Amino acid sequence: MKFEHPVGYQLIILVLFTLLCLEGLVYLLYMSSRSLHLGNNEMPKCNIVKKEEEDTVVLIWSWPFGHWHNLGTHKLCSKLFNIMGCRLTDDRGEYDKVHGVIFHHRDIYDNVFELLGMRRPPLQKWVWMNMESPRNSERQAEFDGLFNLTASYRRDSDIWVPYGRIIEASKEGKTFKIPLKDKLVCWIVNNWDVQFKRVQYFEELRKHIQIDIYGGAFERKLSQKEYFRILLSCKFYLSFENSIYKDYFTEKLFNPMKVGTVPVVLGPPRENYEEFLPADSFIHVDDFESPQELAEHLKFLDQKQEAYEEYFTWRQHLTAEVTYFPLEQACRICDHIKRHKGYSVFTNLNKWYWD
Repeated sequence: MKFEHPVGYQLIILVLFTLLCLEGLVYLLYMSSRSLHLGNNEMPKCNIVKKEEEDTVVLIWSWPFGHWHNLGTHKLCSKLFNIMGCRLTDDRGEYDKVHGVIFHHRDIYDNVFELLGMRRPPLQKWVWMNMESPRNSERQAEFDGLFNLTASYRRDSDIWVPYGRIIEASKEGKTFKIPLKDKLVCWIVNNWDVQFKRVQYFEELRKHIQIDIYGGAFERKLSQKEYFRILLSCKFYLSFENSIYKDYFTEKLFNPMKVGTVPVVLGPPRENYEEFLPADSFIHVDDFESPQELAEHLKFLDQKQEAYEEYFTWRQHLTAEVTYFPLEQACRICDHIKRHKGYSVFTNLNKWYWD
């Protein structure tokens, strides 16, 4: 069929274009209704399966002070400390595959040559861990350049894990009440050395105030249940450290604070304590010119309940917790290794820790 005028061709093209547009519109309306039926406003997507990241694995070479724990669950760090992607093991058979190894100072200082002779995977991190003060730790020259990381109570460690900490109190928790007390001053001590400053101070203090004394240094070591029962019953507890070093305050401080007993501290200067604790939560022996003056202050607080209660004002919003040794140290070491992949060597461990 032949058209006499060009306008006929234009009309046919216009009709075909209109039909194509209508077909496209119908398709879009169909897909839109299908998407709404699926419950979202987006086109269906292909499911992409992501490969799970491999856990960082850390080997505990030996349990510190024999404090063994069951590591049966791979989720231990996440369950206890909300640290994901970490697994702990004490199986030395996994040595070649682990990302890091924790060496506790007390357990390796006298057999360092065994470590020096060990074959070592090139990317594996060796961690020197020590929660004892320099006075209670044997120096070892061969440690320089042997380890990649340090973990201790000191804030300038690569992995800092203190003996305890002050944290925000749970808003759902009960209002704190001071436990009933039937003793004035208590001290539980197992390690007795007349060269310790704490022993010398105690001998002077006991001349001016009654002190109830417990522990292996006098009778026998207490069970954990006995320990906390006595701690609760005392108005004041002698949180005397066995040696005096910066940042070195132990469970002797945090346990009484946790249960509701005022610690009387002997350790680093007050300024160091106040970097971690409320200033009105403890009594420092350095605040008094003599043990006798301290004794008089404690007797005064015994008679003035309102003044005594001021040492618990901080408990309105805060509380104390004690580190879960040694699992917390191990989990935080693992977390550090997981987040820091860079190479490092601690070349001057002896100078840093003992000098």
